Amino acid sequence: MVRKKGRVTLANQKLIVHKLSENAMAQWILSRLFEVKDQPKPRFAFQGTVNWMKALSVLVNDQSFSDDAIRQHFEMVQRRPVNSDADAMVFENILMAFHSHASLVRFNEDVTHRYDICRSAIISWYYSIYFCCSAMVTAASGSSQESHTATAKVWNSDIVDNGLAMSPFSLSTSSLVTVFVENEISELRQGNTHDLNVYAETREEAWGAAVSYLKGTAEYEKWRVEERVKGSSEFKKLGVNNFRTKAARELRDKHLEKNKVNFLIQAFRYRGKANYRDSVFLSYGNNQTEKIEEFCKDLREVSEAFQRMAAFYLSKRVERDSWSIFIDDLEENSRLSIGVDHLRV
Repeated sequence: MVRKKGRVTLANQKLIVHKLSENAMAQWILSRLFEVKDQPKPRFAFQGTVNWMKALSVLVNDQSFSDDAIRQHFEMVQRRPVNSDADAMVFENILMAFHSHASLVRFNEDVTHRYDICRSAIISWYYSIYFCCSAMVTAASGSSQESHTATAKVWNSDIVDNGLAMSPFSLSTSSLVTVFVENEISELRQGNTHDLNVYAETREEAWGAAVSYLKGTAEYEKWRVEERVKGSSEFKKLGVNNFRTKAARELRDKHLEKNKVNFLIQAFRYRGKANYRDSVFLSYGNNQTEKIEEFCKDLREVSEAFQRMAAFYLSKRVERDSWSIFIDDLEENSRLSIGVDHLRV
């Protein structure tokens, strides 16, 4: 510190105040958020977000998700009777999914500072998944839903329950009742002890992390159902404020039995955490530039794999030859910068 006649100069006084202010401000907004809300710690929120996508990326880059494996998975799928209106909705949904995937491609190739776009990349990733799911549901049953929650429920009944989703996108629970969830998670784990604390490099690590995210989502969805039950007239008539009584548990479990967790529900939760609940963790605090760059790449790879899976299924359900006509049309008339090879089957 420079001193002048035994005293700190005015210039250095200002510098000291500035440095003190910098230190005090280092986590200022985070402290404010902790004061007023149930704010997840950024380190754990970041870790869960990045590690789940890394796990999915490892799993879809495995030989079990090769073109041959996808083709074999859908080998027995039968073409449905011609339904022109439903087919049109299939093509429209895939066009929307394709556009979202194009954003992920450009985020990876044209953006130099990926911190700036990582939150937007999650949103694009979600809509790539969502519109593919909508297309698959329409191809399966001809139905079309008006909400994301409704689409997730029909995705479960039309696709997951019929074995049409490939692992890891097939991961699901049959209800939210604790004992059933615990048994199903244990069955999926088969002794695997890895969880979302690991940044997966191997298939075993990735599988453990993916199952861990399924378990966490089931616990979150259970909490949401319990909160709804507590607000219901049925619960209020019991005159209790928890689920310790038999009557309260039976009422709760009746609702838990009706709800499931599948990949689309996990994706919806993932989008919500990034877009609404965990406001700080993707753009604040410790510098994780390398992880963010890899994360954006993982988002793109998982999106492409999901679209690839969807394309094989859809091509076998829509009117014969119409899928190849649709892809040729996209190649000629799409104004997006990316190609359509990943949608060709």
